[in-house]
Amino acid sequence: MKNKVLSRREREKLRQRHDIIKAALDLFSEFGYHNVSMHKIAKKAEFAIGTMYKFFPNKEELYLEMIMEFSEKANAVFIEALEIPGNEIEKIRNYVKVKGEVLMENEATLKLYIDRTHLASTYITASFNEDIQLLYEKLLMKLADVFEAGIKAGLFKPLLTPYYLAISLNSIISSFLLLWLRDPKQHPYTKNAATILDLFLTSIKSSKDENEPQIKKLEC
Repeated sequence: MKNKVLSRREREKLRQRHDIIKAALDLFSEFGYHNVSMHKIAKKAEFAIGTMYKFFPNKEELYLEMIMEFSEKANAVFIEALEIPGNEIEKIRNYVKVKGEVLMENEATLKLYIDRTHLASTYITASFNEDIQLLYEKLLMKLADVFEAGIKAGLFKPLLTPYYLAISLNSIISSFLLLWLRDPKQHPYTKNAATILDLFLTSIKSSKDENEPQIKKLEC
């Protein structure tokens, strides 16, 4: 099915929406969510306040749509990272690397997410709407499928629960990203990604692989 060709009016609306979201993110990053009003966002984006409300009824709705839009794009990249050729260990290694890269490239959005939810783990999303929860659950299930395939292939220990492995890996990634946010120089994520794999993958590898060479580390 061919993509719909947008009219000039529709393209302009998308551009305006993008400008509003970008202005809001810039202000949230600089002053904090609670110190920014819709009027400040309108001024930053160079729109009349009435135009702002045509796109977003309030600041909370703007924030939720901002996070939803980012989550949709990011999750698509994360899922693609799990679909590369190779065995399940290679897929998980690529996932850890790509997820870190995407979130580091969007540091402002990541900080806003953490500040608004006061959470250390991206798994808990109770304050978000159902669509965002379902989006993250889809990613967890995709990751769980990779773990399940790895168990069936004899790469990982039997009797492990793939879904719990997916949750555990994401929690570890979140912890290392939080360290990076606090002090990027002392806790560089790209370097620590290799540590994530050593801590996690080595512990779940099947015993038949114990005498094989250590899992190849990520390139920094």
